[in-house]
Amino acid sequence: MLQWHKVGVSNVAGEVALLAGIAMWFTSFSRIRRKLFELFFYTHHLYIIFVVFVVFHVGFTYSCIFLPGFYLFLIDRYLRFLQSQQRVCLVSARILPCQAVELNFSKCPGLRYNPTSSVFINVPSISKLQWHPFTVTSNSNMEAEKLSIVIKNEGKWSQKLIEKLSSTTAEHHFQVSLEGPYGPTSTQFLRHDMLVMLSGGSGITPFISIIRELIYIAGSTSCKIPKVLLVAAFKRSADLAMLDLLLPLSEATYGISQLQLQIEAYVTRETEPLKDNQKFLKTLWLKPNALDKPVSAVLGQSNWLWLGAIITSSFIMFLLLIGILTRYYIYPVDHNTEMIYSYSERAAFSMLFLCVSIAITASAAFVRNKKQYFKEMVQIQNNGMTTQRTSTGPDSWLENADIELENLPFQTFNRATKIHYGERPDLRKIVMACEEPNVGVFVSGPRRMKQEIATICSSCEATNLHFESISFCW
Repeated sequence: MLQWHKVGVSNVAGEVALLAGIAMWFTSFSRIRRKLFELFFYTHHLYIIFVVFVVFHVGFTYSCIFLPGFYLFLIDRYLRFLQSQQRVCLVSARILPCQAVELNFSKCPGLRYNPTSSVFINVPSISKLQWHPFTVTSNSNMEAEKLSIVIKNEGKWSQKLIEKLSSTTAEHHFQVSLEGPYGPTSTQFLRHDMLVMLSGGSGITPFISIIRELIYIAGSTSCKIPKVLLVAAFKRSADLAMLDLLLPLSEATYGISQLQLQIEAYVTRETEPLKDNQKFLKTLWLKPNALDKPVSAVLGQSNWLWLGAIITSSFIMFLLLIGILTRYYIYPVDHNTEMIYSYSERAAFSMLFLCVSIAITASAAFVRNKKQYFKEMVQIQNNGMTTQRTSTGPDSWLENADIELENLPFQTFNRATKIHYGERPDLRKIVMACEEPNVGVFVSGPRRMKQEIATICSSCEATNLHFESISFCW
């Protein structure tokens, strides 16, 4: 049990890897993961020890079985690390009455992402190690210089974030780091004749980006746009403020008139609306910092081309370094007749050269693209600072918001909305009432809702329904 063999399998290394794997597996149970998120998060950094000691346990040659997948993971993880070291420019924050906050970041116009994409957010003033994923609600076509996310107060981290934003003034700077956005490579919304979107609580956030994408397509192209039925269930009437985020303020929303949109909102725990319910409690314009940069793609616009170049060049460099090490260092010492360098030592050299190859090529590509977009980023940052100086603060924003709510797009949006108080949506009745030949049913919400809709769509009588879950759940 305590032997570390020079040749062959090392028992001690296998035992260390096993203990690390058991710790990660144990903290992955739903009850532990959801109630003790920090324990789950920090424990899973043991994957580094797990992988390293598995390689020591069986040797680098046998480890090549899982090398391709782990090699791609290392490249992605290092690129995420490079992107996370850069502070992003947080322009403004809107705090909603339902204890949710919308964060608006400045971004490069060249950054493109598809609906339902997500980003990882880190706020050092709350925790320097915690990264939390959130759905992107903005549309890269409609909002070329802004990236937005919505965070609902559903945990200690989000509660601290809202408290800090509520106590922050316009003269203070709020430091945020971001990784992403990550999302699907293509969208399949236009292939359906009708889209039925069913959400529960904060599950409406992925549908915000989809509806904004459909509004943009309806206003800029001649493509056939499917009908849209949004069914949103909320606990309280204050949560209805989430619906106001479906349309971006001060942006082109002329496509809303060409979109057949129907919204059915259900407030389950209140029987009538509150008279003193305001649309927005507070809007905060944040002071920019010289070190803050707009959100940009980690490898520029030609992301896939650069990623392929990194994978190819780094692996070639790795093979060359291993070949040089073996031919000009290891072989002259042992001449393949006696095992002077153990399996573990050779594995350590291989892992070192693997990391060095990835670090050199990925860093070169990252720096190359950052220099290419430097002028564009500086220009956008200067424009954001100019906008900040001309703004008179939250009151002026609210005045502009009132003006925007009176225009045609928002009138059309309000007419399409029907609110039901004191009842839950009859999901089966709503879904089965769709008579179009090709209906896409998208669900984002609690697991029970997802399972119920999946059962309905898989029944023999629902031949026109196509189920898809876009829920994200820890």
